[in-house]
Amino acid sequence: MKKTKKIKIKLNGKKKSVDNDSYLHELINDLKIPIKKVAIEFNREIVDKKKIKKIKLRNNDVIEIVHFIGGG
Repeated sequence: MKKTKKIKIKLNGKKKSVDNDSYLHELINDLKIPIKKVAIEFNREIVDKKKIKKIKLRNNDVIEIVHFIGGG
């Protein structure tokens, strides 16, 4: 059985280990986050959701996910 190398990222201020060959869209899917109801910041830049499948995660990446909340 082959072991997958892990990398460390920071997700909403908390350290998290993910597989070395992970992409941002896989992380979002694994966390069961509704993509249409969030804004994603990746290394201090807002992510264009059309490009989310092309972003490969690297060691020490910083990701912030903000949920939209309605109010009145």
